[in-house]
Amino acid sequence: MSLTFHWFLPTNGDSRHVVGGGHGTPATASGRDRPPTVAYLSQIARAAEDLGFVGALTPTGAWCEDAWLTTAMVSQHTERLKFLVAFRPGFVSPTLAAQMASTFQRQTGGRLLLNVVTGGESHEQRAYGDFLDKDDRYRRTGEFLEIVRELWDGKAVDLAGEHLRVEDAKLARLPEPVPEVYFGGSSPIAGEIAAKYVDVYLTWGEPPAQVAEKIAWIRGLAAKEGRTLRFGIRLHVITRDTSAEAWAEANRLLDGFDSETVKSVQAGLARSESEGQQRMLALHGGSRDGLEIHPNLWAGIGLVRGGAGTALVGSHEEVAERIKEYAALGIEEFVLSGYPHLEEAYWFGEGVLPRLAAEGVWRHPAGGQRPAEAQVPFAG
Repeated sequence: MSLTFHWFLPTNGDSRHVVGGGHGTPATASGRDRPPTVAYLSQIARAAEDLGFVGALTPTGAWCEDAWLTTAMVSQHTERLKFLVAFRPGFVSPTLAAQMASTFQRQTGGRLLLNVVTGGESHEQRAYGDFLDKDDRYRRTGEFLEIVRELWDGKAVDLAGEHLRVEDAKLARLPEPVPEVYFGGSSPIAGEIAAKYVDVYLTWGEPPAQVAEKIAWIRGLAAKEGRTLRFGIRLHVITRDTSAEAWAEANRLLDGFDSETVKSVQAGLARSESEGQQRMLALHGGSRDGLEIHPNLWAGIGLVRGGAGTALVGSHEEVAERIKEYAALGIEEFVLSGYPHLEEAYWFGEGVLPRLAAEGVWRHPAGGQRPAEAQVPFAG
């Protein structure tokens, strides 16, 4: 088995400092350091493609650029990289979304993956005209995925659900291949939806014991549905030639957190309806102390950023060991990021991936190592 690694396209802006935002909080000022232009995002995408990442996640929400449009443009500047497009089912009709995915597959040579985001913040959802409460949003997501999956199977769909209704819906052209569906959520109803409809269940980077509990929970629910799922984890990374260098970089990022910004972001995230977000907040409690919550697992990012708030920090060898620790639990896919995203892609791709390849747990998706002319260690 080869582990799968994805990178991240910072469509909310990039910087040598952490760019906050997400879960109803706006992107921080550092996001203006490197605006999310198609040119810059394409540079990151090409680097990720060359280094051996399979795909790149794009976020969704009012704090960033639209994921569908951005990835469609960036795809034209890459050849192999897939795009893990985050989207919210309540904003697009299921028939149109199924058609959009089918078009994306044809125009990119089958490079679409879908990250279904139900939406954990009612005030943000209402800004888009969605006034359902959280549980109803998850129920709608279930109906949405039921319709979309049947359409992708080539069926004509009639469904009169609690939230969605379609009559004689069908696609003139089917996607090839059918996009895999990624999904995360920590509430009981999220688990039910995952068990029934998704291909890959994603968790944020909690300590291994908590991740193991989540995997067991979702596996049990999926088994009742007669299904098996793959599991992925969303983390940031700070990896360097030595552990001391990596922790120095983590501390540099931490020193850049303005106290008022931390206070404001934490107050905003405390109102989050997302159980996953509340689990992230519990890892650091809003404090700058005790942020290494498991060996090489640092919760500092979550002080200013919603969503994924932990990072693997250490030498290339240490980060590789932590990845293998998560893999031993059943994690097969790693969705990673780092600040700035261009440079950190090289640190990880040239520092950690070769070590995992040497141990036989990863291989380059292009069928070999990077071209010899590209194997120049990154320094900077």
